[in-house]
Amino acid sequence: MPVPDDAPAADDRRADRWPWSGWSTRARLVAVVLLIDAIAALVSCAVVVLNARSAVRVETRASLSTVESLVADTIRLSDSAPPDTLLQTLDLRFKVLRHVRVAVLEPDGDRVGGPEPPPRPGREAPRWFADLIMPPIERHAIPITVNGQVLGTAQITTQPMDEIDEIWGYARALSITTFAINAAMLIALYLALGRILAPLRRLGDGLTQLEHHDYTARLEPPGTRELAVIAERFNKVAQALAEVRSANGRLNRQLLTAQDDERRRTALELHDEFGPCLFALEANAASIARIASGPAEPNREKLAARAAEIGGIVKQVQSVNRELLNRLRPHGLGQAPLATCLDLLLRGFAQRHPGTAFAGRFDGLARGYGDLVDLTLYRCVQESATNAVRHGGAARVEAEAEEGDGLIHLTIRDDGSGIPAEPRAGLGLSGMRERVEALQGTFTLDKGGPGGLVRITIPVPSERGDESTAAPSA
Repeated sequence: MPVPDDAPAADDRRADRWPWSGWSTRARLVAVVLLIDAIAALVSCAVVVLNARSAVRVETRASLSTVESLVADTIRLSDSAPPDTLLQTLDLRFKVLRHVRVAVLEPDGDRVGGPEPPPRPGREAPRWFADLIMPPIERHAIPITVNGQVLGTAQITTQPMDEIDEIWGYARALSITTFAINAAMLIALYLALGRILAPLRRLGDGLTQLEHHDYTARLEPPGTRELAVIAERFNKVAQALAEVRSANGRLNRQLLTAQDDERRRTALELHDEFGPCLFALEANAASIARIASGPAEPNREKLAARAAEIGGIVKQVQSVNRELLNRLRPHGLGQAPLATCLDLLLRGFAQRHPGTAFAGRFDGLARGYGDLVDLTLYRCVQESATNAVRHGGAARVEAEAEEGDGLIHLTIRDDGSGIPAEPRAGLGLSGMRERVEALQGTFTLDKGGPGGLVRITIPVPSERGDESTAAPSA
């Protein structure tokens, strides 16, 4: 079932409706503990009420049964006493009892000993608590009979408030103790969470530093293993960002100076090569003009010699011009197949360096892979061959390139002195590496020797050069 694009936004809106949205982690954890305490308190209250209701019912019934037996025994043992004395004795004996009240009534219904005494002083449970656990009031009447004569009635009434007061006192003491323990636990939990979550606050501060491009931020590993792993990963990310920033700084400096360096090199080439050639052309032109303007017949041999010199100078200018243009942009790329351009590059090296043998195998390449990839491969072969001849003193340079498994594999090896352990900045290796890595490729150097070995792997782009166009002849 497809998920709509606005599902994350809907989830965020639902999350914003929660009451604790925007709370800190510590506040949320404390709120969760408070919620658990509240649920536990409700469950405990329900259990206390149920147990108290059952206990009060059992206790009052047991007291009622005990008092009934006691009243009956007292009447039986006092059957020889006068009736008035018997009723007074019963009233005095059962005046102070727990859980029940005994009222001795005369035959006419009047209470012996005066009206009902007020409730005994003491702490009473709240009405709502009493209503929750109070069982129904029970009343039993026992006739007082002596020698077959009814002297009165003993009315026994259950009084559950005595038991309820005891339960209320116990419940209140337990509640106060539990509240004090929970309050102390919450305070300890709040302080402990502050110490436990302190690394997260430091992590947030460190991320803020990274956001402000301050990559010197580092975190001290906390005692918690999980947070220590996060701190270690953060430090590695900050170190990697610092290295990337440093590399970008170096690259930016190279980019800022590359254009000026190329202009300087071009100006030197024009000054050193074109200047003398143009001066020679001017001198030969002036010589031809003098010969032609003389009074005598012009010397054809001198004119031919001057023309030959001009032709040689023009060829030299064309050669220098071709080298300059090829250095700025290889003119064959995009027009001839890539393999042909690389072959011509190695042939040019062989012509300029007759003491070094150059060999290339590029049959496994397509016609082209686009300007960026083609130019990167061309420059890597060019720079590697230059390093092998100029810095390695190689007698043989071999380059091989092929395509396979969606990758272009390029290898340049030579039999020179090899690549130093710490190559100088002028070898052009950083430029090759940056070109290759910009295309998501890999660039590796074999510094173990003998000789130098450069391995380059570049993914085949999804859009490559036109492969169906017929290649022009080399």
